Amino acid sequence: MGRRPQPEIKERLLDACTDHALEHGLPDRLEPLASAAGTSARMLIYHFGTRDALLRAVLGRARKRQLAAFGDLLRVRPDEPYTATLASAWTAMTGPEGQPYLRMFGQLRESSAQQLWPDFRRVATTDWLGPLEEGLRSIGRPELATLLLAVIRGLLMDLDATADRARTDRAFSDFLSTLDHPVVG
Repeated sequence: MGRRPQPEIKERLLDACTDHALEHGLPDRLEPLASAAGTSARMLIYHFGTRDALLRAVLGRARKRQLAAFGDLLRVRPDEPYTATLASAWTAMTGPEGQPYLRMFGQLRESSAQQLWPDFRRVATTDWLGPLEEGLRSIGRPELATLLLAVIRGLLMDLDATADRARTDRAFSDFLSTLDHPVVG
C-alpha cells in the first residue's frame, strides 16, 4: 500500500520552492528547489509529478502572491487621488518588493520558459484591466485602462532592458500628469 497524499507537506514544499524561485529565478534543474525546500528532488517529483508540473505550480503560486500584493497597491483609496495611488504602486512594483515578480514573469517571455504557461501573456494583461478600470473610474477616466496598462508594461520592459530607473520613473510621472491635467485640444 502506498503513502497517502499529504497536502500540507505539498503546500509547504510549494511555498519554499516559490520563495526560492522568486529570489533566484526559475532553475533549470530540481536540485536548487529541493535544497531550498529541505527535501530531495525525488520527493518533489512524488508530490508534483514532473519538473514542469512543479514549475507551473510555482508560477501559479507566485502569480497569486503578485495579484494580491499589486492588486492591493492599485486599490482605490478614498483619501487619495488615484494618480497618487498609481505613483505609489509604480514605486512598489519597480522597487525591491516588485522586482522578484518582474524577474520571474519576465522569464516567461523566453521561448523555453513560455512553454510552462503558454497563455501567460494574455492572462497577465487581462488580469490588470479590471482593477485599473475601477481605479480610473474614480477619476472619471475608466476608458484609459488599456492605455495605462500599455504604458506600465512598456515602461517595465524599458526598465528591464536599460535599468534606467530615473528616466522610466520620470516618464511614468509625466504620463500620470496627463491624467491629472488632460490636454484639451
